Amino acid sequence: MVVALSQSSPVSQENLTLLQRGKPKTSWELMQRLLRTYLYPYRRSFVIAMILMAIAAAMRGLFAHTLQLIFDGVDQKLGMPYMIGVAGLIVGLFSVRGITTYTHNVIMNRVGQRIVTNVQQDMYDHMLGSDLAFFHANASGSLTSRVINDVAIMRSSVSETLLNSFRGGLEFVFLAGVMLYQDWRLSAVVFIVFPVSAYYVARIGKKQRKLSTNTQAATADFSSLLNQTLQGIRHVKAYGNELKEKNRVHDVTESIYRLTVKSVRIAALTGPVMEVISSLAVSSVIVFGYWQVENHYNTPGDLVAFIGSFVLAYDPIKRMGKVNAQFQAGLAAAERIFTLLDLKPTIVDQPNAAVLDVSDYTVSIDDVVFAYHDGTQALDHLSITVPHGKTAAIVGSSGAGKSTIINLIPRFYDVQSGRITVGGRDVRDVTLSSLRSKIALVSQETALFDDTVRANIAYGKTDATAEEIEAAAVAAFADSFIANLPQGYDTMVGEHGVKLSGGQRQRIAIARAMLRNAPILLLDEATSALDNESERAVQAALKHLQQGRTTIVVAHRLSTIVDADQIVVLEQGRVAEQGTHTELLSKQGVYARLYGMQSD
Repeated sequence: MVVALSQSSPVSQENLTLLQRGKPKTSWELMQRLLRTYLYPYRRSFVIAMILMAIAAAMRGLFAHTLQLIFDGVDQKLGMPYMIGVAGLIVGLFSVRGITTYTHNVIMNRVGQRIVTNVQQDMYDHMLGSDLAFFHANASGSLTSRVINDVAIMRSSVSETLLNSFRGGLEFVFLAGVMLYQDWRLSAVVFIVFPVSAYYVARIGKKQRKLSTNTQAATADFSSLLNQTLQGIRHVKAYGNELKEKNRVHDVTESIYRLTVKSVRIAALTGPVMEVISSLAVSSVIVFGYWQVENHYNTPGDLVAFIGSFVLAYDPIKRMGKVNAQFQAGLAAAERIFTLLDLKPTIVDQPNAAVLDVSDYTVSIDDVVFAYHDGTQALDHLSITVPHGKTAAIVGSSGAGKSTIINLIPRFYDVQSGRITVGGRDVRDVTLSSLRSKIALVSQETALFDDTVRANIAYGKTDATAEEIEAAAVAAFADSFIANLPQGYDTMVGEHGVKLSGGQRQRIAIARAMLRNAPILLLDEATSALDNESERAVQAALKHLQQGRTTIVVAHRLSTIVDADQIVVLEQGRVAEQGTHTELLSKQGVYARLYGMQSD
């Protein structure tokens, strides 16, 4: 069933727009939530990686100190055995650093990938649990982009950021300690450069975050546009709108291009600016350090070791500047992801919800009022009762509220007032799973998946045997055409069942409902889009399906519901007429007029 966006749900406008905009969050809030929610379960691996990072960072700090040993050894002519010992020390330091770096790289990347996999699974699980209104209010292409593109961006960012931030931070701490140990005066000269660099990176980060957010939003629009165009490609070609669609894609991709180039331009500026800041600090160290050597406060080895420590300490700062763009893109993606995860469904089980376990499946719509979030009134104090095992047909003009009834019974939406009962139980007082397990739905828009015929029929009962599936197909008058397919029940039907005709798709949907064997059957204009021959085959299958079930039929073709136990004519969400086909014709009212128009 397709519901227009303007009639998507009775949920608040705030919930509908939250997914599109989201409430801005700080970088710290996002990182805190990401680490608290998803890193904590892997804290043991993370601690091991941190210890290995600390060892690797210590080896880097000790290497800086070996520069002093080398220059002092040369200056003081300590001899070849001394220099061989220093060389062996360097080999040992690099070996330990190599082993620990490899190990913590593997561990941190595994943790990062595990985090993102969990996020992706949570997003999909959350969407499956969301209200139908959620999917009506948000394009499928945009949601797909969040699950795939945003998570891919966050995957890269999480792995790189966790690795570079912790490793770089530890390296900086160790090297800063070496510099302070070597000369606190020179350290005081250069340490001013670090907060200046950090401030610049933070300022650039804010711009990168905004650009990344806009880029990801534009990418989601592009994904949605592609999805719509490819699904409607027959209509695009039939109406000759290829140029129009090309222009739409051109506009979106040009927007993505401009945002990406601007982001790259800002990110590229980071390197040169950091180099200039670094050169000023190094120049100051050289001048002041030379003065110290001239006045015998330090040795040349001390000066060279200090400069080496500074260069090595500044390297992680520069690396953080380079990965900052990626980091900000990851935060923007995380914000969009958490915005989606924070949307709460309104259709949920009540705290005291019970399992629906009744023998009488009479469906009663009792004084129901329902309006969509934009104020459009769909049902106005509507009351209908469909006795157990009987068929009620709902007819009326477009917008009268027919499909709304179909949506309310399985609680795709909830009523604003009144109630809907099954066997005397309010549908809001029973669990969603037990309620929907008692309902089979066949609609005009048949949902077939790109799988085999067998799998599509078994979607109504996933543990069905081959015999049960084939029996359902026979009951739905689908077995004959399935037998003529290339691989029979193992034939792939294509996306949305594109390899089958409309009548064949509907009969597979009916077979699915047959297999489910639910006591309540909802038919939403199941034959309105079929040709006469297909309609006759589908109608025969539906009559078989309706036997012994409480059935509610929304019908456009009145000739298909003349045998219904009762026919309800709706006008503006109210019951205009009600009775059997013969009774309503004798009244010469709305139904008689509609039936006469279709019979002419």
